[in-house]
Amino acid sequence: MLAAVGPFAIEAGLVAAAAGCTQVRIHNVNTGKLIDATVSTPGGKVTYEGEARIDGVPGTAAPIELSFPNAAGARTGRLLPTGRPVDRIEGIDVSCIDAAMPVMLVRAVDLGWTGREAALEFADSGFRARLESLRVQAGRRMGFPNSAAMVIPKPVLIAPATEATLNTRYFMPHDCHSALAVTGAVAIATACVTSGTIAAEMVGPLAPPVPITLAHPSGELVVRLEPGPVARVQRTARRIFQGHVFARRAHVPYSILAA
Repeated sequence: MLAAVGPFAIEAGLVAAAAGCTQVRIHNVNTGKLIDATVSTPGGKVTYEGEARIDGVPGTAAPIELSFPNAAGARTGRLLPTGRPVDRIEGIDVSCIDAAMPVMLVRAVDLGWTGREAALEFADSGFRARLESLRVQAGRRMGFPNSAAMVIPKPVLIAPATEATLNTRYFMPHDCHSALAVTGAVAIATACVTSGTIAAEMVGPLAPPVPITLAHPSGELVVRLEPGPVARVQRTARRIFQGHVFARRAHVPYSILAA
């Protein structure tokens, strides 16, 4: 959704288009954080045609770069909401991270998985119940006392990878994502460079500037971490439709009719 905000804002006249590329600064009211979207606007107009390809998305399109400056503490105010890089819950090590999205990272092998499974393979009710129990307890430690009724933190299984930085399986929070959410990817990538987390332990020493390649069920997503700190992700978007909604005259406010 973040990728679509910039093009819409320009086409709706909320932001003036520049020649070449236009930067749209987005205020996420849920987190209080700012995200910068760089949109292709050749000749001062939004274009959706291009050669950027996103794993899990059909075809190609114009690139939209999303930049997350100072993403840490999006919902809790702290990168490590529990105050520790690793917490032990029900005998399982987890890392609770809040960067663009609050997540709970778990080693896939600790729950009996490889981290390379297809999304549909995580249908076992016993596994889902255990993951939810871990998520709810992690949420409470992160400062979400009613986490059972919330969709955060998002649970993520991680595993070593050969062709990528990490294998990831991201849950929303109960079903496994067929790919990987952008905000979740920023959190996982940030964990990779945060000393003491299970992600940092798994990937070894890394420091910005560095690309973090996260493998998911549909391919890979790359997060570029830069000093600042700033996390950059390339996405795409396209306009699907526009139209009108017809309302009964009795339901339209008089002020609109008078205008």
